[in-house]
Amino acid sequence: MTPAKSRVLAGSALLFVLAALPAAAAAPAPPPPAPVRPVTETFFGTKVTDPYRWMENLSDPEVVKYIRDQNDYARAVLGQFAAPRAKLLARIKELDDAGIPVYDAVRLPSAYFYMKIPRGANNAKLYVRPRQGGTERVLFDPERFGKTSSHYSVDYYSPSLDGRYVAFGVAEGGSENDTLYVIDVATGKRLTDAITRMTFDGVAWRPDGRSFYYSRMPKLGPHDSPNAARQRIRAYLHVLGRFAERDPVIFGYGASPAVAFKPDETAYVMVSPSSPYAVGYIVNGVQPNVRVYTTLASQATSAKARWKQVASPDDDVKNVDFRGSTIYLQTYKRAPRYEVVATSLAAPDAIHARAVVAASSRVITGISVAADGLYVQVLDAGLGRMRKVSYATGVTSNVALPYDGAISELSTDPRLPGFVMKLGAWTRPSLIFASNGAALVDTGLKPPIPVDFSAYTSVEVKAPSKDGTLIPLSIIYPKNMALDGSHPARLEGYGAYGTTVDPYFSATRLAWLERGGIFAYAHIRGGGEYGEDWHRAGMKLTKQNSIDDMIACAQYLIQNKYTSTPKLGIWGGSAGGIVIGGFIDQRPDLIAAAIDAVGSNNALRAEFSPNGPGNVPEFGTVKTQEGFRALYAMDAIAHVKDGTPYPAVLLETGINDPRVAPWESAKYAARLQAATSSGRPILLRVDYEAGHGFGTTKAQAQDELADEWTFLLWQFGDPEFALQR
Repeated sequence: MTPAKSRVLAGSALLFVLAALPAAAAAPAPPPPAPVRPVTETFFGTKVTDPYRWMENLSDPEVVKYIRDQNDYARAVLGQFAAPRAKLLARIKELDDAGIPVYDAVRLPSAYFYMKIPRGANNAKLYVRPRQGGTERVLFDPERFGKTSSHYSVDYYSPSLDGRYVAFGVAEGGSENDTLYVIDVATGKRLTDAITRMTFDGVAWRPDGRSFYYSRMPKLGPHDSPNAARQRIRAYLHVLGRFAERDPVIFGYGASPAVAFKPDETAYVMVSPSSPYAVGYIVNGVQPNVRVYTTLASQATSAKARWKQVASPDDDVKNVDFRGSTIYLQTYKRAPRYEVVATSLAAPDAIHARAVVAASSRVITGISVAADGLYVQVLDAGLGRMRKVSYATGVTSNVALPYDGAISELSTDPRLPGFVMKLGAWTRPSLIFASNGAALVDTGLKPPIPVDFSAYTSVEVKAPSKDGTLIPLSIIYPKNMALDGSHPARLEGYGAYGTTVDPYFSATRLAWLERGGIFAYAHIRGGGEYGEDWHRAGMKLTKQNSIDDMIACAQYLIQNKYTSTPKLGIWGGSAGGIVIGGFIDQRPDLIAAAIDAVGSNNALRAEFSPNGPGNVPEFGTVKTQEGFRALYAMDAIAHVKDGTPYPAVLLETGINDPRVAPWESAKYAARLQAATSSGRPILLRVDYEAGHGFGTTKAQAQDELADEWTFLLWQFGDPEFALQR
């Protein structure tokens, strides 16, 4: 599951039967109600009935038909607004096409590599450009790949240290089921290497430039459960030209009796041109702390390597980087907002590691090794800061930034001074900057966006939650806006995994703002805005805090007359669906509508989906009494009540979603449709060429946004989106 966005809604008494239509038209006929086939289970004395368990078999023809009928109906309903929607989509496209998205820039001594959607393209391509300027070249174009009717996308890439080769993962239809390929940078030709069952960006090139480590999912047998596909992920060593099935396991489940692995743990191996050591790290699902091991890189060629433990789960290490025989650990063991410590790779001792960057009121969000120092990324009252630690003196200094904003996509090379990063803000387009250790300059990789946001501003406020905790709330709105409660507003919330919602620029946002609209982003507990304590205050049994925080931010917007209930909607996606579902269940009276994108709505059943076991550390398991209590409380479907006037709801899913099973949205749609008494629409929108959002094309994203805003404007009673009798 991954972070979300947000949307606005409002609605008067528009009927689910879509009361008014153009004169000669007939309302789209809704599909018949979903059959109820209850399955009752007892957990620690509590009986729970699931009315739609049958929907979890996505290959069942009845389920296939149900989902397709729901999607057809949703499209038909939104299709009634063809003319205003077309106008809105045209504006979205105009704004979206004004800029050229560039992301994931990597700097090597000889060149920049980056992903880019050039003007007129529908998907991101992989590029290379000489560091000192010159002509960029397309290395791989997914739009010219494959022979199916679906689309392909590059999910990640990794250049060799000498810049001669690039390994990259390609998946079809947003499935994240990647095949890893390698391309020769000089000729642009793909090598014969192809490694299937890839789904995570775990490629690490060795200094020889001819081999790399990678992490791969297991090959399932005929009797294996599909839920085992993302378990026992092990690290392998590949040499260019070798058949992948002959690659040796280096680190991971069953590789070595010296390092015990659980099935849900994923193994990775890192190497660096500045160190003779290799580092193996182990991730347990979405758990924030990792296990860390080390061995000599020269020995990390088989499962016989002798690994020494650097950090255990009890050391609360989140990120690592290393140089020479020193490894730097970002840890929250003694500091919930993190500190940086260091220990020796030759004789690791995390307990007695020396302090490098002390804890403070600011949150340390990342560390990265460069030739001239350790760069430390910091979040300070919602703004990104950069600090540099000198290897020679240990002195920490601040790096001057060209303007206040959010730092993202930080990248360093241990052979080069400085770093590459993206810097942006709510109303200021992001640019890609590079530092040579002194000056910070615009790389020119991402051209400025010719969109005028001078009439709009943002403000950071704090809303008191139910328990009195002050919740940061970002509000983006027109400068000359009157606070009279008349403005359509969309409120976004996520609150999971310790992930922060940093300020980011979106040109398409202008299509909403210029209609007098408001965007608001609730930095609720469960996220990482104030470190690990903030995260733990919104997970498992404390998840209700996340929902309370979202409700409090909605109330703040209403009480301070930014908007009002008939003009207020909420948006959340993935794990943010727990918050959206909880809000809908608990305060349906406070909002006009909600958009739940690829949302986790069926927490009690999520761990029985392919990606479910990895999320147990964040949400819990029904196998324990405490875990069941937590999951039952956050299960949106379990708390829907018949005869309740629910707001309008648009549920969205991608049929290829590997992170949140599409049946979660399908079941929630069925339950809300059966229970609501408001007459407002409950729609299920399905993209049959998408997954969780990764690999989505530009056209798909624009089309989805047009549907979302059409839905909201209709529910807000916007005259342009009113159905005429």
